[in-house]
Amino acid sequence: MGILGILGGLLALAAGVCWIIILIDAFKNEIWKGVVGLLCGLYLLYYAVAEYQAPNKWTIVGVAIGGWLVGVGLMFAGGLGAMLQAAGPVAH
Repeated sequence: MGILGILGGLLALAAGVCWIIILIDAFKNEIWKGVVGLLCGLYLLYYAVAEYQAPNKWTIVGVAIGGWLVGVGLMFAGGLGAMLQAAGPVAH
């Protein structure tokens, strides 16, 4: 997999932890908000930006969104690099 895939996996894991923190807060706020957030990721994104209140809100939301985007991109790049390396040189 390579270093890019491992780093991407760690970032995606950190993002998952942040999304769980936001989801727990949604359940604490109102049960229906937690259920809707669990079933619909777009609502959880709305909840994170508009309703989630914590002293370190933007750090958690930033890691949740940015960590997921960068993590998935790095995992994709690591997998693509491994596939190209396994294929060997291309003859022209």
